[in-house]
Amino acid sequence: MDISNGSAIVTGGAGGFGGATARRLAKLGAKVVVADIHDERGAALAAELGNGSIYVRTDITSEDSIFAAVEKAAGLAPLRAAVITHGGPPPPGKGGRTVGKDGARVSLAHFAHTVNIYLNTAYCVSAIAAEFMAKTEPLASNQRGVIVNTASIAGFEGQPGQVPYGAAKGGIIAMALNLARDLAPIGVRSMAIAPGTFATYAYEQMPGGLEKAKEIFGPMVLNPKRMGDPDEYAQLAQQIVENDFLNGTTIRPDAGQRFTA
Repeated sequence: MDISNGSAIVTGGAGGFGGATARRLAKLGAKVVVADIHDERGAALAAELGNGSIYVRTDITSEDSIFAAVEKAAGLAPLRAAVITHGGPPPPGKGGRTVGKDGARVSLAHFAHTVNIYLNTAYCVSAIAAEFMAKTEPLASNQRGVIVNTASIAGFEGQPGQVPYGAAKGGIIAMALNLARDLAPIGVRSMAIAPGTFATYAYEQMPGGLEKAKEIFGPMVLNPKRMGDPDEYAQLAQQIVENDFLNGTTIRPDAGQRFTA
């Protein structure tokens, strides 16, 4: 799909996956809305992108805020791509195994918050973006747009302590095909990317930062023995946008990484 005369929205656009993807979509000629809450980083990225791209502060937990950001993108040019890479605020209470060593369970509030951040909000962005895409004139290919959600290999084989996150990401995987079937009549595709272990901003919060994370997690990857680069995610997102025959499935860029309990 040619998005050179269109717009795109990237939620979590100031993050690792989002920033790398925004750069690639802008190079394809799209006007990109960088949707995030990290004002300084988001504004700097939008300025770097140029091409009419903008930063829009977006509270991913607010349907109104999401709608406003998508509406901004559609106002720049016909909306052709939505790439959903956002995280969100941490859940209440402690996580871990469903019943921990202390005999206490993970709360429903913790589970529900995680599912809301990673699944419900992704549906919200997807549905609102599709609604705006449906109103655009189709391209010569009869396509109107594409939606790319971010799952995780945890949605396939979650580890101990990942029940809420794995359930949310498993929902993203299930949603990819269902969305594709729902949106086929309006010429909108749906895909999901399920990354393995990537060097994103989240790991900078660990003790020792990203470099320590690379030392710990890189050797766990099958081949190559390193963490993924966010641009490798973005390269796949770009291919999904450009290749109209990628639809209704989840691709896992994980260097062959598989987990067992």
